Amino acid sequence: MDRPIPKSIDEAFAGVNFLAERTPESQDEEFSARVAPYRDGGVFVSHYAGNSEWERHPVGDEVVAVVDGATTMFLLIDGDEVAQALGPGELVVVPQDTWHRFETPDGVKVVSVTPQPTDHQVDRPD
Repeated sequence: MDRPIPKSIDEAFAGVNFLAERTPESQDEEFSARVAPYRDGGVFVSHYAGNSEWERHPVGDEVVAVVDGATTMFLLIDGDEVAQALGPGELVVVPQDTWHRFETPDGVKVVSVTPQPTDHQVDRPD
């Protein structure tokens, strides 16, 4: 077994560019970086403002924690968009296979534990 090596979240954020105008068409590499592997996915840091595409994770739950700033996560539950505001120090566990997206007008720093693969969709899923 490999010995665990601590990772600095501050250093991880220092290596990520702030994307001031994220759109559903933005690529993860523009505002996000993988900090460490975890199971079938990884631990990621992201720093952006703007809106994301819809995404879901068919093989597991995702943990999303806000480090700085604020965002509103929209989850598609029984055909309805359910808004969940998140601020610094708050986290949410997104259930497996649940479509979700983010609206972030002023900027946010997020740490996520994200399973792979991830499905992405620009338009709202049916």
